[in-house]
Amino acid sequence: MDKSISEIHQYILIYILVLLYFIKSNKSDVDMDIFLKTVSALNDETRVLILRFLDTHGDLCVCDLQSSLDMIQSRLSRHLKILKEAGFLRVERRGTWAYYSIRSPLDRFRTEALEEIRHLEIILPPLKKLSQTGECTL
Repeated sequence: MDKSISEIHQYILIYILVLLYFIKSNKSDVDMDIFLKTVSALNDETRVLILRFLDTHGDLCVCDLQSSLDMIQSRLSRHLKILKEAGFLRVERRGTWAYYSIRSPLDRFRTEALEEIRHLEIILPPLKKLSQTGECTL
């Protein structure tokens, strides 16, 4: 997927800010493993989109994410797993369904990264709530 210079600069800004926080923090609660997992999770346009989508719409069933983002289940699951392992997401089981949301509270490191994502010019697709219409077939 082609990225404009503006989009590339936006991603670079996120990395620089996250890196500066890590360097400035000098705290034991942010170690190298956390830093690398977080930056790696943000190193993908789809995962940044998922974070912004969940930040905008709140907790969503996997079927809502799949239909709204027009993504196959296996690809979506892989991205959700990476974001969860990086400490951004929580998952709640409701019967058969899995609902994802932004973890709360987030530590300062991830909160600042999410705040930077809020400032990116990302066009979000419309929300399709299959979970409320009974059309969820996952």
